[in-house]
Amino acid sequence: MKPKVIAVVGSRKVGKTTTAENLVKELTDRGYRVATIKHVSEQDFTVDTPGKDTWRYAQKGAKTIIIISPNEIATIEKGNTENVSLQTLLKKCRENDVVLIEGLKKQVARKTSIAKIAVVRSREETENALTKYKPILAFSGPFNTEDLIFKIPYADALKNPQKLAEIVEKRIREK
Repeated sequence: MKPKVIAVVGSRKVGKTTTAENLVKELTDRGYRVATIKHVSEQDFTVDTPGKDTWRYAQKGAKTIIIISPNEIATIEKGNTENVSLQTLLKKCRENDVVLIEGLKKQVARKTSIAKIAVVRSREETENALTKYKPILAFSGPFNTEDLIFKIPYADALKNPQKLAEIVEKRIREK
């Protein structure tokens, strides 16, 4: 079975990472295998540590570096990532029940196969999300959308991560 893919979307510094973190915890506590994809837009970002062996391999020209320790395996792939497709990233997560994506807004915005959790802090951001993202599975974040007349549930990932996890769990169980 292919994993269900859910994107956590919203503006900068609105709480997307916290929302995703709380969902990961709730879903793994319920026995689900969870993968995450995080888009980082800073040009000089690297998961590697300058000066360490793996970094030095890359400096000498290695395009793929695999690190294995007693508790994890990491693969660093060097190269231009501009044309890496969402499908390519999702294939790396295929052994999971659910994949949470944070970022990659342009790739996920109108993909109807990917449900979105819109993290919002105002009515304006809520209305913007409704026009920008399809479909929205739930709203979360500092602005409570419950008073607005939407058929989309609201679940605060900080105060009630269990409710948000229940909404996601229902989506996971859909065929």
